[in-house]
Amino acid sequence: MPFNFKNANVGVRENRLGSITGFSGDLETLAHRSQCGSVKNRERCFSQSSSCLSGCALDQLISIRNVAVVYHAPAGCVALAQGEDVKFRQLAERINEKTNSVYVCTDLNENDTVFGAIEALRKATQYTYEKFHPEAIFLSSSCVSGVIGEDVDGLADELADEYDIPIIPIHCEGFKSRIWASGFDIADHAVLQGIVKPPEKKNNKIIFKNFFESARPQITELFKEIGAEPQFVYCNSTVEELSHLSEAQAMVCICGTLGTYLGNALEETYGVPYVRTINPNGITGFETWFRAIGKTIGKEAEVERYIERQRAIYLPQIEEVKRELKGLRAVIGMGPGYTYEVSRVLQELGMEVVHGLAWHYDYKYDNGQIPPALEHLLKTSPKGLKLTVADQQNYEVMSVLNYHKPDIYFSRHPGSTVWAIKQGYAALFVADEYMIFGYEGTLNFAKSILDTIKNRSFEKSLAARIKLPYTKWWYEQDTDKFLKPEGAR
Repeated sequence: MPFNFKNANVGVRENRLGSITGFSGDLETLAHRSQCGSVKNRERCFSQSSSCLSGCALDQLISIRNVAVVYHAPAGCVALAQGEDVKFRQLAERINEKTNSVYVCTDLNENDTVFGAIEALRKATQYTYEKFHPEAIFLSSSCVSGVIGEDVDGLADELADEYDIPIIPIHCEGFKSRIWASGFDIADHAVLQGIVKPPEKKNNKIIFKNFFESARPQITELFKEIGAEPQFVYCNSTVEELSHLSEAQAMVCICGTLGTYLGNALEETYGVPYVRTINPNGITGFETWFRAIGKTIGKEAEVERYIERQRAIYLPQIEEVKRELKGLRAVIGMGPGYTYEVSRVLQELGMEVVHGLAWHYDYKYDNGQIPPALEHLLKTSPKGLKLTVADQQNYEVMSVLNYHKPDIYFSRHPGSTVWAIKQGYAALFVADEYMIFGYEGTLNFAKSILDTIKNRSFEKSLAARIKLPYTKWWYEQDTDKFLKPEGAR
């Protein structure tokens, strides 16, 4: 697809990728409809919860060191900013760095919605520039400033002439998209539009897009095996580092959902190869991913030597744990990338995935192809794997758990995990993106599953003492009843 960096707006995933938030069926049906382009969204007649794209966008940008986000929004829109500030300062300290990134809000009120508040945004930006001396400022719209038509783009152009740093407008109106992952694309677009420069000379870096770089030391050592240096984005990166992304020898990502916009845009605009494979989770995922990197940069022999050494160390240990996991039944509720990737890993460990819930579904990525994770899962899974696109609808998750009564539930969102435990099910919170990375990660993940399965006293005790809002009548409902037929309004 063509990428236009002269415009601060970026197409949302519903329009750009055909993304949906409502589907109920099986793996074969979803894959078939993806291949023929007939995936259609099903609206809900009842909706319980979801997330806002602005959280994903601004969370990505504020993780860059020494920048500022000026959010033209009511105060409630930055309710989570304090926690994000603490988180990214701690993550910077982990690598012996400091960040002075700041979150500033214009605190729009009722009067502002009538008379406008662009001057308040100007003053807030000036204060931020003079007080904190950031290396870049992102001016973000919100639902309120978007509805009243505040000219954030025009102000950014004016201020760019006054200040000696990038002033970058971004559009985070939450009403634009139900796909919270559209926020990842908004952040990528802002960085590409206002920070990344054309290449002067190529370097030996491989861009690694991830969330919180918890495995920075391991990834750094891994890339040394192939004579490369990782450039992590965006957490703990600097504006100067980001300006040279076009000079990298390749880009990879910990999650296809997270990296599709940046990877494809860098490849199309600057010729940086984007390595598109299944995620590096589990043995098959890691080896497929690492071999693809080696092929891209001409280091196949080095990759094979590394794989041979690691296999000798870890495969016998993993096989030993697999014997205890074989036959366990699991339900998964995660983002679209991890739902299909973790399903694959569990099947590799001998477990049965009885139902997968994804918070949304992209039926194609920015290169026009079906997500690799879905294609791979289709080839390796038993027929009839039940799939639901659930948009973080907790009541659907609870109904699915009650119906299947699995041995364990996996989620990447703490609230969903807690509710499963309240029902008395063993649940594992797959919080760390690197929890199943490579050989050692896969072994530790398998052991964590065993620990969770064998230590059930907490779940049983909590379930016996808590009264849930879900009645017997509720559990008897088919969740399909809450999804309108395709095409219905």
